[in-house]
Amino acid sequence: MLQLIQIALSLLLWAVSNVAGGKLSPTDTLTWGEDNSRSGYSANHNMDPSVVGSAQFGQLWTTQLPGNYRDAVEQIYSQPLVYTLDDGVQYVFIATTQNNVYKINAKTGAIVASRNLHIPFLTQEILPCTDINPTVGVIATGVIDATTDTWYITAKTYADQNDQVKGLLNGRYYFHAIDVNTLQEKPGFPKPVEGTIARNNPNRMFNGGIHLQRPALLLTGQYVYAGFASHCVQYNFTGWIMGFDKTTGSIVERFTTEGGKEPNTVPGGGIWMSGGGLATDNRGSLYYSTGNGYASQLNGVPVPGRQPPTSLEEAAVNMKINDDGSLAVVDFFMPWEKVQLDGADKDLGTTPLELLPPDVFTCANAKRLGVVTGKSGKTYILNLDNLGGYQMGVNKLDAIPQAPIQNENSVYAGAGVYPLEGGYIYINVIQYQTHVFKFSCDASGYPAFAKVADSPEKAAYVLGVGHGATTSLNGQAGTGLYWMTDVDGYNLRVYKAVPQGGSLELIKTANIPGVTKFARPVFGNGRAYVGTVRGLLYAFGSPVNLPLTCTSPNDFGKISINSTSAIKTIQCQANTYTQIRSIKLNNTVNFQISGLPSLPIDLPAGKNISFDAVFKPVAPGPLSVDVSVTTSSGDVKFSPNTPVSLKGVGTSANPLLQVNPNTVSFNGVIVDQADGGASESIIFSNVGDTLLTVQGLDYSIVAEKGPYIAPNKTASGVQVGPFTFTNIPTTIAGNSDAIVKINFDPVKTGDFAVYVRVRTDGGSKIFDVFGTASSQPVALLEFQAADGSGKWIPYTKNNPPFTFGDVFQQTTKSLKMRLTNNGSSSAGSLSVTVSKPPFGVSGIVGAQNGADLGEGTNLAAGESATAVLFCSVPKSQVNVDSYKGSATWVMNTGDPNFGKQSIEFSCNAVSEQVGPLAANKSAVYRYTGCYKENDPGRQLKVQLYGNDPSMTNNKCITACAAQGYALAATEYTNECWCGRTTPKTLANETDCNYVCTGNDTQICGGNGYFHDHSFMSLFSNGKALPPLPNVPPSIVPSYGAYNYSGCYTEGVGGRALGAKQTAYNDMTVAYCGDFCTGYQYFGIEYSSECFCGDSLGAGATLKGNGECGMTCSGNSTQYCGGAQRLTIYNSKGAVVSSSSASGSGTATSSSAAPTKTPGLPSAVPSAGGFAYQGCYTEATNGRALGDATTAYDGMTVEKCAAFCSSYTYMALEYMSECYCGNTIGPGAGLATDNGCSMACSGNQGQLCGGSFRMSFYKKDKTLTSTSTTLSATSSGTISVSTGTSATATPTGPSVVQTVGSYTHQGCYSEGTNTRALGDTFVVNSTMTVEVCAGFCKGYTYFGVEYSSECYCGNTIGAGAVPVTDGRCSMTCAGDKSKICGGPNGLNFYKSSASTTSSGTRSQSSTSTSSSAASTSTGPITVQSVPGYGYLGCYTEGSGGRALVDLQNPIASSQVSVEACGVACSQYTYFGVEYSGECYCGNTIQPGSTLAAGNDPASTQCNMRFYNLAIVYDKPDHHKPIHDEPVKLHFHTKYFDWSDNIHIQDDKTSGPTIVPGNADFSYTGCYTEATSGRALTKLAAANDSMTVQICLSACSEFKYAGIEYGRECWCGDTLASTSVPASAESQCSKVCPGNTSQICGAGNRLTLYTKKSTAANFRMANSAATTDSSSSSSSASSSSSQTSTTKSSSASATTSSSQTGSATSSPSSSMTSSSSSSSSSTSKTSTTSSSSTLYPTPSQTISSYTYLGCANASTPLALNALTKTANTMDISSCQSYCTQNNYGFSGLQNGDTCYCGNGLQSFSAIQKESGPASDSKCDVACAGNSTEICGAKSYLSVWNATASANIPPTMVKQVGYYPLKGCYNSTISATKSSSPLLDAASTGLPTTNSAESCVGYCATKGYSVAGAEDGNKCSCGPSLPTTAEELELAECNVVCSGNKREFCGAEGKVLVYVMDTSSVDSDGVPKSIGQKNEATVKPSS
Repeated sequence: MLQLIQIALSLLLWAVSNVAGGKLSPTDTLTWGEDNSRSGYSANHNMDPSVVGSAQFGQLWTTQLPGNYRDAVEQIYSQPLVYTLDDGVQYVFIATTQNNVYKINAKTGAIVASRNLHIPFLTQEILPCTDINPTVGVIATGVIDATTDTWYITAKTYADQNDQVKGLLNGRYYFHAIDVNTLQEKPGFPKPVEGTIARNNPNRMFNGGIHLQRPALLLTGQYVYAGFASHCVQYNFTGWIMGFDKTTGSIVERFTTEGGKEPNTVPGGGIWMSGGGLATDNRGSLYYSTGNGYASQLNGVPVPGRQPPTSLEEAAVNMKINDDGSLAVVDFFMPWEKVQLDGADKDLGTTPLELLPPDVFTCANAKRLGVVTGKSGKTYILNLDNLGGYQMGVNKLDAIPQAPIQNENSVYAGAGVYPLEGGYIYINVIQYQTHVFKFSCDASGYPAFAKVADSPEKAAYVLGVGHGATTSLNGQAGTGLYWMTDVDGYNLRVYKAVPQGGSLELIKTANIPGVTKFARPVFGNGRAYVGTVRGLLYAFGSPVNLPLTCTSPNDFGKISINSTSAIKTIQCQANTYTQIRSIKLNNTVNFQISGLPSLPIDLPAGKNISFDAVFKPVAPGPLSVDVSVTTSSGDVKFSPNTPVSLKGVGTSANPLLQVNPNTVSFNGVIVDQADGGASESIIFSNVGDTLLTVQGLDYSIVAEKGPYIAPNKTASGVQVGPFTFTNIPTTIAGNSDAIVKINFDPVKTGDFAVYVRVRTDGGSKIFDVFGTASSQPVALLEFQAADGSGKWIPYTKNNPPFTFGDVFQQTTKSLKMRLTNNGSSSAGSLSVTVSKPPFGVSGIVGAQNGADLGEGTNLAAGESATAVLFCSVPKSQVNVDSYKGSATWVMNTGDPNFGKQSIEFSCNAVSEQVGPLAANKSAVYRYTGCYKENDPGRQLKVQLYGNDPSMTNNKCITACAAQGYALAATEYTNECWCGRTTPKTLANETDCNYVCTGNDTQICGGNGYFHDHSFMSLFSNGKALPPLPNVPPSIVPSYGAYNYSGCYTEGVGGRALGAKQTAYNDMTVAYCGDFCTGYQYFGIEYSSECFCGDSLGAGATLKGNGECGMTCSGNSTQYCGGAQRLTIYNSKGAVVSSSSASGSGTATSSSAAPTKTPGLPSAVPSAGGFAYQGCYTEATNGRALGDATTAYDGMTVEKCAAFCSSYTYMALEYMSECYCGNTIGPGAGLATDNGCSMACSGNQGQLCGGSFRMSFYKKDKTLTSTSTTLSATSSGTISVSTGTSATATPTGPSVVQTVGSYTHQGCYSEGTNTRALGDTFVVNSTMTVEVCAGFCKGYTYFGVEYSSECYCGNTIGAGAVPVTDGRCSMTCAGDKSKICGGPNGLNFYKSSASTTSSGTRSQSSTSTSSSAASTSTGPITVQSVPGYGYLGCYTEGSGGRALVDLQNPIASSQVSVEACGVACSQYTYFGVEYSGECYCGNTIQPGSTLAAGNDPASTQCNMRFYNLAIVYDKPDHHKPIHDEPVKLHFHTKYFDWSDNIHIQDDKTSGPTIVPGNADFSYTGCYTEATSGRALTKLAAANDSMTVQICLSACSEFKYAGIEYGRECWCGDTLASTSVPASAESQCSKVCPGNTSQICGAGNRLTLYTKKSTAANFRMANSAATTDSSSSSSSASSSSSQTSTTKSSSASATTSSSQTGSATSSPSSSMTSSSSSSSSSTSKTSTTSSSSTLYPTPSQTISSYTYLGCANASTPLALNALTKTANTMDISSCQSYCTQNNYGFSGLQNGDTCYCGNGLQSFSAIQKESGPASDSKCDVACAGNSTEICGAKSYLSVWNATASANIPPTMVKQVGYYPLKGCYNSTISATKSSSPLLDAASTGLPTTNSAESCVGYCATKGYSVAGAEDGNKCSCGPSLPTTAEELELAECNVVCSGNKREFCGAEGKVLVYVMDTSSVDSDGVPKSIGQKNEATVKPSS
């Protein structure tokens, strides 16, 4: 008895030491698991087993929490806490998923106080993860500090608390400190966590949206700690531990479990533990367990526990708690099969690491123990003082005190722990019984937990069984209870803690609908509390008082078996008037009662009865029973039953053997899966008082009855078949145990059994051992076929998604998915380890429930289980396009080859198709939306039906179609309207809410969501006119052959026009003009009446235009006469006056110098080097000029000339259209009528063509250098003044002397310790002097340096002086014929225009101006910059930026239109915004559209876009517009400095050298290179530069250098001429971002070198010719396409002698061989037909087209095949290439032939001026001297036309990039699908090819390029090791830019990886001849 009291006191003291002291009741629960050990045991809650097991213990009350957010009840995931306040009342504190907190009276259930902390976070943000649904708020269990009455919790919410702005990235976490008395926040709280940078890894930043705080909070000392993980292992999460000061809330620890150098996209190491808590021993250690991850640093390399890795994945961790609250990892354990656990998603960290009470669970060699169980089902007993490391055991297994205990299935519940009566732990296994393990120590001094019992009931089929909890009554042995919750069956179960006969005894159950998964009962004073996901809190307890107070418990002590104890007299006193009706002993085996009074007996209050009891044990061990005294008091407050407890311990004087358990089973052991097999234990117990001697072991393999034989003994133990028994004792001391270990290590599959008999002097016992050995399970996943055939479609990783096929609107289709264990008959069970079904997700596809095929499902061999999925398509309008619905089911199984799969399900939702149908059965008239009516006026003018009781959309569409209308609309349920012009305003679909009168499943218009307007359901055949613009009405100047003549009266006595007439509700000028075709006149009157005639009627007179003031009924922007007034049009071109009312007209002839008519617009004689040729017709079939076009409302002749500056011809048409070309299309010629009569939209005094008539101009070389000034007189005449200047033609690389207003000043040095020009600069691989001049426009000076660098400024830096040492000798990167400075040398230019001296850009205009238009006093729109033309004013994208590829490449203070154009020169588009923002991109993102009011003066402008395909030579020189602001966020593409840099104040007195950082070391002060740059990559340049910024920017390079204070340069090689400076002091420039640091100087770099020399390889100098080569490749494709690639030098190199002949130019031949829809804006020079200097290249041979002369690059320009022959000619080379299925052939040096399907990105068709564009290809063919076959370094290139029928092939190598293979487009090994290559990507809808994709990636410096789905290209620095390689034949989609090449497939990427060794010294790929024995190297 004394020993029991001592144990109880010890446990109580230990429990109290694990909670904070203060004003609290012993029955309170302040933290999860009772105390910080998290063991879940408590002795102080007054839980008497006799009461709990009686009928009087039950549900006391339930409290419904009132929270209701978005019509959803709140849920309780955070477990209740119980605390007694100063008022003496015990309260329950609850926090919910809706961020509500409650204070509830623990006795009554009444809500005393409540408060909302925040709006909750929505689960829809993290789909498909619906584990916690629909809101996430407070999920983790908080903790109460009794010393300060503070409740600490964390809450998830949004940054915006107005319930408006949502989104994953707006998720936030806050740390709260709440006063438990008032529920108000403590001062200074809550504290945000967002944006916290990890202390141990600066590359990890906390984002609340993607993380989940699931584990219970830990309060220890001054600090509170919280653990974080992910939502369903999504996104780039990491495990976190955040530590907070409990008083101030300041963050004292920010630790990430992913602390390594892996990219921050590598997820893992989450801390969630199914809601269990972080633990501490209150001695300075903190413990927890983590989930799986992907850093996998310790893959098969043993590591001691004291040398923990930086990535703590699948780990049990011990951390030291430092005095300042920070943590330090000191020890770890990681299972030996960690990598395999990751692959199967079997987290170790599904349960908390619980600390076992050390006074009981202790052994000689493992004093302090912990227990953790994972998803693999293994229970690990760990030594808390030596966790075990990784693979540190024998044979690289686990070095832990006891071999892992293998359970049948996954475990998410923390162990129950009972420290009395020897010690037990309880493991709740999904779908299986709870297993009970008894503690003991083996002979070696290590723990030995042996399984002794199971629960009778199984846990739920799905995961959710709760953590175990145990109680005792004040620490008394025999009073233990084991409590658990479960989501199925009885939701609350209470067992006696000590099992009997191998089973737990269930004494109490309760149903709790919606009990929260992983819940653990929480205890108060005699009560238990359980929360639910239905917002209910349940309280259980004993509802009544006992009527009797009896002597209890009655302990008889130890009595020998078969002996009788002394009599104990039991007294019972009445607490109220009571009638005792019976006194019964529940079991009479070991106890007897006597001396009972006569019953029934009435007992007044205070009176006593007594009876006797004795203990007569018949078995050894603790024994107990209850005496039930049944009473009746008549008072409901009193129980009808009073229990009296009897207990004692039976002993034996002789030895007595017990064996426990009597059966040991090994189930489903996989043969050869685990080294050493599986092990279990069995306990031999001597329950007698004297020594027991073991006499021997026998076994039988037949039955328990025998026959028995002696076993074989080996060195490792007693062996029987696959079973080995070790540690068999010879003797066992009295009342002691011995642990016998049994190992099962089968070598084949099958069932095994052995029956073992133990013979001792204390009797014999038999126990049975069974084992089942299985082979690996095999998962087969299938989906029902959508066609109803009953077939099952197997799932494979590369299959398309499972599909429902077509499902019609308003129907639901259900299909099943089936999982089968398809292993052999001997296969082990197949478990579902991960299952995230699409249950409750948005969309049309989903799972029927969340239970089927859930986690924990187990399937025996051949067994199957199914889940039902559905596609439910909602009601929709008819004639809508089908759309795809999809959902994802994430699943993994115990099949090691299955892997984690994201199983896709797709459904094609189809609507009814009505009206005329196309050949594919889809409706011709498509539903276009719900449109606003009366906007203003009728939007459709023609009504066919009104108030029709049978109206349907089908009826209306059919009727409108029959009458030829493009539009049909239904409205008001019963009306049908038709028209041709699209209504103005598209409304919301909810505004159309009327059902049709003839079909109530269809919608026919509506009255709006708010019932305040009329709306129509609109259908279109695609031929409707666009909506009318919001502009005032105007006179249409002409239509077709008709010109406006004026406003006329009706005739006198008759119609003005009486030959023909009509009236039409949708009248327009065009409609009337078409109706009157063939008549000389037509006129419109009264808005909708049309009249025709060949003469005007008598009395019809001309009036002022104002009298024709009615707008057309079909177009409110046009005038259509008035009352008795007609707008009249005349086809003869003459103006009809009142004096010529007969209608005769005079046609005006056209000439090159037109006669000027006063008051009317006239032709401009010349502009921009073009001379007027006359009025021309359009071509017969196509455009007269088709090379380039633009159109906008401000068109003038001068603007068109500027746009077409690099072409031979330009023409204007239809007032606003401008066309350019080098040839005139067939059929175009001088017009014979006066059709060019329309005034320019931008200048009413100029003529801009007419209808199908062009004001035509030709380049005049005498005008190319002419400055033209135009001015309009008041009469409309144009005066022209010209002046001509000539410049010399350079013969080699030369210095440009003048450019624009700039004049060359000479070669200048850089400044002394500063830039010569420091205002702004740009570096560009296509740099020319002209580009730099455009970039620096407005500055006084500019200079070019190092070939590709451009600098601008208004002042010259100190020390910059002219030099004559020849340093300015480097050719321009974009024009090798011009000089662009050199090392430390600038070609210096000064502007002659007026400049400012303030250091800002000058805004003065240059010399070319037009005064024809009104003088602009404000900013105007720049119409062109070099390489770009203005497209318009655009909105931002609907879901982000319109341009996303490169954002803000230059400082905001330096932004101009020209500067942005230069910075974006590698992209198709650029845009400027907010005055100082610049954006670049190759595509315009969805939702970005032309803005309303797209006019240069419009204030609606949000953004300007420029398109590369439109090339300008002379930019406009007005002050640029930088647009009105829009509310947009922007992010830089390169670095977010705030995430990575923390700069500490330097306390030194002056600037110093920074020694480096973790990656770089300072090397020294170095000079710039004497030729080129020391480091070639400019990473950043800004006025906030610091050393830290530069080192971060260069993190992927070997070197980093800072120069001029503000410039950061990176590289993997350092130029050989860059050497240490003569003195370190030469680097003296302070960093502008930190004046305590040195950042180089002028031509001096502070150089840093990577500590690891394994720098990433970077490509250099490969970008210069990418654009032109891509252009060549794209242009030469035989497919129909439109190329928008540019040639940066096209405008500069176009010859003035170009001709329009289509047969003399290779470019003409190339164009003629393309399909008619092809168009290319890449321009090449033509070959002069008069040249005889070289043999003439053939233009067409057979089915080949000549492309031009290309440089023979290294690597080879064409690299698929090569052949050399002394008989080589063009046709033999073409035949050779065609026979080998290659479309391109190239001839070099007369005798060598090369083949390929596209020019490599290192080569380009040459563009050069001179006598012949192909002058460099000048070597005659060896086999035909009349033909050209290239030159030594050039190839004559030919491309096969479509008739050659070349099949597509795989390009084997592009430059230095050989083909690697075909790969899955996503990385399957990651938790959430991520792209294979994600560093850069672009869409190439018409230009993709292997060459263009590799060129794109090489330009950006990436080593891996991938082409996907024909039209996509992506890049990366390396190919991920987890990339899934596919069969090469699966990448079978042809390239969008070259139909003869393959470019991957949908979801499959054709990958090329750079390998410089793959090309030999001659540039020949080493694989070029592997399949062609005739191949030889090219001759030199």
